[in-house]
Amino acid sequence: MNTAEKSSEAESAIVRVKAALERVEKVADTISEIAAEKENAAQAAAPENSGASSAKVTTLVNKHEAMREEVAVTMRELDSIISKLEI
Repeated sequence: MNTAEKSSEAESAIVRVKAALERVEKVADTISEIAAEKENAAQAAAPENSGASSAKVTTLVNKHEAMREEVAVTMRELDSIISKLEI
């Protein structure tokens, strides 16, 4: 095998190696994207997220009930005052 043939064979090998590296990089990128999507989905479905939401809802419900009771007391007081003024 002469020098020109060796050079051509080496260049061909380099082209094949570069093409293989490009395919490997594409697969690695795809795997990274899939892993990131799975991680995001897992975080979105994590129980601690729903627990935090449940805690917030419970807090809001408790505040609402306290405000309703306060309004009811105030309405009774106003009713009492109005009834005294009507007499």
